[in-house]
Amino acid sequence: METTTNNTRGRIRPARMGDVRAIHTLLMTFASRDLMLPKSISALYDNLRDFIVYEEAGEIRGICSLHICWDDLAEIRSLALVEELQGSGIGRQLVESCLDEAVSLEIGKVFVLTYQADFFRKLGFVDKDKQELPHKIWSDCLNCSKFPDCDEDALIRILSKHPYYSAP
Repeated sequence: METTTNNTRGRIRPARMGDVRAIHTLLMTFASRDLMLPKSISALYDNLRDFIVYEEAGEIRGICSLHICWDDLAEIRSLALVEELQGSGIGRQLVESCLDEAVSLEIGKVFVLTYQADFFRKLGFVDKDKQELPHKIWSDCLNCSKFPDCDEDALIRILSKHPYYSAP
């Protein structure tokens, strides 16, 4: 799944064990501003296979993860990019890489809970009522200080038809 981005200085690749501390640092930068949920280093090790990274000059500068939730549903999580690279198209490439993986795994729907709804709408996601998502997805939300009054937007992208699901 290793790909080179349009930015010749860096590349998107699967996360490795040695990336965990850098992933944690980047994640916590945004978590400290209440822009995403914090994750412990232990949780990152547990979910390392979910993560891809954008690496530039040997340094982790962006992250994103695809977390499988249920039968035909996955979540894009933990999209974070150092501020100087925001707006460069690398965030889009990270998300598209996760969507490509979802297609390869035959996952038909991918959702996101986000404060950056317009960014995801530009990538083909549409608004979704959080109450219509399976209760299983709320396990991480229980640890959030904003639960149950979440102010994030839920969006979903349909990647394929599924016999038990009708589009939003």
